[in-house]
Amino acid sequence: MKPVTLTTERLLLRPFEPSDAPAVHAACQEPDIPRWTSVPSPYTLQEAERFVGTVVPEGWRDDTTYNFAVVSKADGSLVGAMGLVRLTQLHTPERQAELGYWTAKEQRGQRYTVEAARAVLRWAFQELGVERLEWLAEAGNDGSWAVARKLGFQREGTLRAKLVQEGARRDVWIGSLLPSDLPDAPAPTRAPATDRTPYLPYPG
Repeated sequence: MKPVTLTTERLLLRPFEPSDAPAVHAACQEPDIPRWTSVPSPYTLQEAERFVGTVVPEGWRDDTTYNFAVVSKADGSLVGAMGLVRLTQLHTPERQAELGYWTAKEQRGQRYTVEAARAVLRWAFQELGVERLEWLAEAGNDGSWAVARKLGFQREGTLRAKLVQEGARRDVWIGSLLPSDLPDAPAPTRAPATDRTPYLPYPG
């Protein structure tokens, strides 16, 4: 799939560029991101460069992972990462995907993540034809759940010992969102991405 760009009132969701690697690296030094996602710790600049330059474009090209850099329209700063991982072939009856996100520490508390996610969710349902979206987070990740709840996800339960984190098995919360769960609202603005080489997937 060719990467796309989405816009909201305050945000631009676009493919990552090589110049974004330092901002990704800096954001992922904040302890909560490796604690609650699969970002390794320590997280090096070389890993960020590989992430934005290799891992992400492969996901778009293979039509398996659709990821966006969430950027402030006001000053161009990196707000976070937002992405979908396809759980099944979208032409099969299941048509499911998983939403993931992280937000830079200094950008939290401004509802940016909810704003960005609403655009991605509508794009997934309307453009990709997804029929069920899942959200998963390690049990106890109240920040991630607060975002998911505002988006309309219904928490379905706990998957016991599903996640291996630092050599230990941990429980995972799971929630779902269906197209019928979304309130009526205009679809996000969509445009083909310009020829920017790399794109960042949600790291975890």
